[in-house]
Amino acid sequence: TVAAIIHHKGKFLLVEESVNDQKVINQPAGHLENNESITDAVIRETLEETCWDFEPKYISGIYRWLHDNGETYLRVCIVGDVLKEHTDKQLDDGIERTVWLTEKEIRKLENLRSPLVMKSIEDFLKGNKFPLTLIQDVT
Repeated sequence: TVAAIIHHKGKFLLVEESVNDQKVINQPAGHLENNESITDAVIRETLEETCWDFEPKYISGIYRWLHDNGETYLRVCIVGDVLKEHTDKQLDDGIERTVWLTEKEIRKLENLRSPLVMKSIEDFLKGNKFPLTLIQDVT
């Protein structure tokens, strides 16, 4: 999976989404589609889930996480900037709304979609910064 870390003026752009009839908070994130690059996937997922154009800048972390359901997830977190909001677009199915929250506000939440949300924010705040060239598509 991919996730976008978007930080502007002390706040992070997150989404509130419905998962199994529960509302949870997550970064704009999702799965790669067939034949889609990692950077193209994070650009697409951010647009679909927030209606913002996203410009990837660097990788802040790559995480392996074992979900309670037994599934293993590999998540690439990409930091970038939002450039333009498309107010004429609709949020993706399952996305209730977007929210801008501070680190302190996020830490108080009890409905984060996974521990990856806070871990990736902590790593961003620590200054983790890896070049996008770390990702290579081999054809």
